[in-house]
Amino acid sequence: MTAFEKYLDGLHGRQIAVIGAGVSNMPLIERLREAGLSVVVHDKKTEAELGAQYEALTKLGAALVLGEHYLDHLPEDVIFRTPGVHPEHPALREARKAGRLVTSEMELFFELCPCPVIGITGSDGKTTTTTLTCEILKRAGHTVHLGGNIGRPLLPDVEKITPNDLAVVELSSFQLMDMRRSPSCAAITNLTPNHLDYHGTFEEYVEAKTAIFRFQLPGGRLILNWDDPVTHSLELPEGAEVCWTSKTSTPLNGVFLRTDGMICISDAGNVRELLPQQEIRIPGAHNVYNIMMAAALVQGLAADADICSVAREFGGVEHRIEFVREKDGVCYYNDSIASSPTRTIAGLQSFDQKLILIAGGYDKHLDYTVLAEPICGHVKTLILTGATASKIRAAVEQTECQKPDILEAADLADAVQQAAHSAGTGDIVILSPASASFDCFRNFMERGDRFKALVHAL
Repeated sequence: MTAFEKYLDGLHGRQIAVIGAGVSNMPLIERLREAGLSVVVHDKKTEAELGAQYEALTKLGAALVLGEHYLDHLPEDVIFRTPGVHPEHPALREARKAGRLVTSEMELFFELCPCPVIGITGSDGKTTTTTLTCEILKRAGHTVHLGGNIGRPLLPDVEKITPNDLAVVELSSFQLMDMRRSPSCAAITNLTPNHLDYHGTFEEYVEAKTAIFRFQLPGGRLILNWDDPVTHSLELPEGAEVCWTSKTSTPLNGVFLRTDGMICISDAGNVRELLPQQEIRIPGAHNVYNIMMAAALVQGLAADADICSVAREFGGVEHRIEFVREKDGVCYYNDSIASSPTRTIAGLQSFDQKLILIAGGYDKHLDYTVLAEPICGHVKTLILTGATASKIRAAVEQTECQKPDILEAADLADAVQQAAHSAGTGDIVILSPASASFDCFRNFMERGDRFKALVHAL
């Protein structure tokens, strides 16, 4: 009997609630029902909004509590929280007070996973860093299981994972908030204000992110960005084995960029060259940090040659400064992942010419003043749409700089048409919204796919 089977066996006779029927929880619901357990799914969507998913859940034999009042009553013994519901939601607080166990798909995976887990979080670059780490480890010959916030739950695979494998997991602040376990090797790319509509304060956001190392056992490794003021100043556990990445200094242990453009590795002060930064295939200064972070994460697990091969060949992750097409001499890029100002700034700085920028979307209550000067410096035409359009416009108009032309679009389709009309031979059009997608789309992937379809239809 596997560890997962033993866990499931221990749930017999108990009522189980799964909050949210989204991507991360559906495989869990299926496995719980397969084991013959009583499952109640609580979801804010109505039967009509769930559509085919409602039929699938009914066929599985799960009971359903749907609609606006889906959390009004949680009488079940074990409650699996979806990342989208805050751990301190009043309904969950009441459940804990009543002695019920509140957990999550990710926390259960950490409890049951038999192999070492490498976890990556941060405000920017975590998906690219996670993917790079996975690719390097696979190049080195390891069996690697990639998942988490990157879009694929790993719990359904836990029974197939062996102690000799490796799990590489991207972790969001939503997933980390109530975690009581940490990966054996953890990394934080950087920390800038994000998801304040969910967390309320930057302090709570940082507190959530730092759970990635707070429960590390002795012998665990932690990778941090020396150049990021927040990660640089974090209070670290006593005796933590920390490796740093930096473009500005030479750490005793870590990966750094030398002034001549050579990426180097420092091992207890012994420095060796890795590769010149110009050999990295994916564009953008921020991707140098991502390569350095991945290189630090795989130390002791992969050879330098494996790191260099992936750095030279890896073309990037979908929706992250993704080349879409060239039409009439105009190049179009999809950077839909850019759901915050810092991500958009990194995208703008990846090119050595002024761009036509499509921006705007759902309002996460972020500060857009930081975006104003980069837009003035890197954008020739700014096309705004969505709920944050007025905030971004106000930030640009209030700054003292030479401003780009500013246009407003009714929706993304209109924005693409205006961009194509404004562009000439040699121009670059980029969707880099600096905002979340939830005003019009389910997620940034759907937004990026819609953008690509619109561009291909030009």
